[in-house]
Amino acid sequence: MEGEPSRLMIAVNESTIKGYPHPSISSKGAFDWTLQKIVRSNTSGFKILFLHVQVPDEDGFDDMDSIYASPEDFKSMKYRDKARGLHLLEYFVNRCHQIGVACEAWIKKGDPKEQICYEVQRVHPDFLVVGSRGLGPFQRVFVGTVSEFCVKHAECPVITIKRSADETPQDPVDD
Repeated sequence: MEGEPSRLMIAVNESTIKGYPHPSISSKGAFDWTLQKIVRSNTSGFKILFLHVQVPDEDGFDDMDSIYASPEDFKSMKYRDKARGLHLLEYFVNRCHQIGVACEAWIKKGDPKEQICYEVQRVHPDFLVVGSRGLGPFQRVFVGTVSEFCVKHAECPVITIKRSADETPQDPVDD
């Protein structure tokens, strides 16, 4: 519909290097790229939908169907009740509110590549942005790649953002 903001879904995950509660290099890079290259100064023209998928039993968080759209949504929770995934979403929601971009964020549990594609089908964003670690063919065989799966299976255009060479850790599997 005319006048409605474009809906951009960004799949985000936590850092395997820095650990909780930091976003991964790829997630932060995809978000920053989206702000710089797509949103730019047109903050009212976009709504960013953040999805974090937790692997079952990874951190025991069960509140999967709550939607977080403002910093106040996080402040109302008791500190001890904040799970790892919420810290991650809080980072992105706070950044959006600082610059005036509408957003929503939620957590699902399951296989990340399948859940991302399922949520794309359910929510119908205009496009999906995912970070990519830039793994070589040998590493992809053993680690797998969520971004590659989403490019092939998501029911919307997908933009993959590779992390820059200066952000690549010693072990490229890390993020």
